[in-house]
Amino acid sequence: MSQLRVDLYGDKAAYDRATASLDAPLAVVDLRAFDANAADLVRRAKGKPIRVASKSVRCRALLERVLAREGFAGIMSFTLAESLWLARSGFADVLLAYPSADRAGFAELTADPKLAAAVTVMVDDPAQLALIDAARPAGRGGEEVRVCLELDTSYRLLGGKVRFGARRSPLRMPAQLAALARTVVRRPGFRLVGLMAYEGHVAGVGDEVEGKPVFSRTVRMMQAAARKELAQRRWEAVRAVRAVAPRLEFVNGGGTGSVQHTAAEAAVTEVAAGSGLYVPRLFDNFRSFSGRPAALFALPVVRRPGPGVVTVLGGGYPASGVAGADRLPVPYLPAGLRYDPQEGPGEVQTPLLGAAADRLAIGDKVWFRHAKAGELCERFDALRLVDGDRVVDTVPTYRGEGRTFL
Repeated sequence: MSQLRVDLYGDKAAYDRATASLDAPLAVVDLRAFDANAADLVRRAKGKPIRVASKSVRCRALLERVLAREGFAGIMSFTLAESLWLARSGFADVLLAYPSADRAGFAELTADPKLAAAVTVMVDDPAQLALIDAARPAGRGGEEVRVCLELDTSYRLLGGKVRFGARRSPLRMPAQLAALARTVVRRPGFRLVGLMAYEGHVAGVGDEVEGKPVFSRTVRMMQAAARKELAQRRWEAVRAVRAVAPRLEFVNGGGTGSVQHTAAEAAVTEVAAGSGLYVPRLFDNFRSFSGRPAALFALPVVRRPGPGVVTVLGGGYPASGVAGADRLPVPYLPAGLRYDPQEGPGEVQTPLLGAAADRLAIGDKVWFRHAKAGELCERFDALRLVDGDRVVDTVPTYRGEGRTFL
């Protein structure tokens, strides 16, 4: 186990004391860790505002908490329905980071001036503009829609035969962005206000993976080259779009793993981050920063099948992405527990192996970290907010408010 992981270990005794009167399964957010992570993101952003990625938080109370801090401004949402809900809840600057085909949502957006002023939608194809227009009251009536364009950030080699990065926007070259920008500004009922470019192959891929030194060096080389290529292309894209829309309000880029690099680009006016507040396990493998695990869930010991084995209730909470061991939650506290390789985390029960199992009794809690950040909140309807060894509040997740957007 790496020194990084050892340094990250929290205080099981404090978490156990804080939740002694509560039955597991349950989820907690350690407020001291959450606030420390927020402060570190601000430090890395070097004065540029951070737009909070709501998909990585999925709790209105914690969105409000982080947005009350200096250095954070605005939300990056993941569905139109969520965007409208957040805007109705009082969040005044919501950028929808993904295109939508929610006709009912667009009808609501274009019918309400307050919602239209608060929400910016993502567009990378003229057909998306036509879909919005078709949803408007009385054809092309209704409110002006705020629009953001997305630049494809993938790093490509050998004429595109090799690609690093997500398949997102079809808009890769500055001329393509400028062409769609002209379409937007010429079309009644739309206003171009932003440009976004999310470099997931840098922001979300760890560059120091334990036990994989050659792989890690290769990732670092790829990311260094990708950052250099993207910085030039992003600057050219921003210049091309500003030539069409001089009053562009923002240029958004980055993610938790690339905040400090993206913030250093002159063309970028704000950065995005969200996972860095909770610090799930996928963010243990970065050289440039380390955080404190803030979001945890506890499962109760319900069986002791034999020496060196305990069984906890539940646990099969895999994360999205390519299926693999890195998408599974990990036993965190007490240290030294591991999955049975023949079973892994189960739908209803999970056996755990290791010497630490012999120190656990029926009813004790085992604490886990999810592989991703906000996806944990799809499993629990409430988060217990822990300060030291006390639960100081209980707040609903999106699920707890009856909102399951995806």
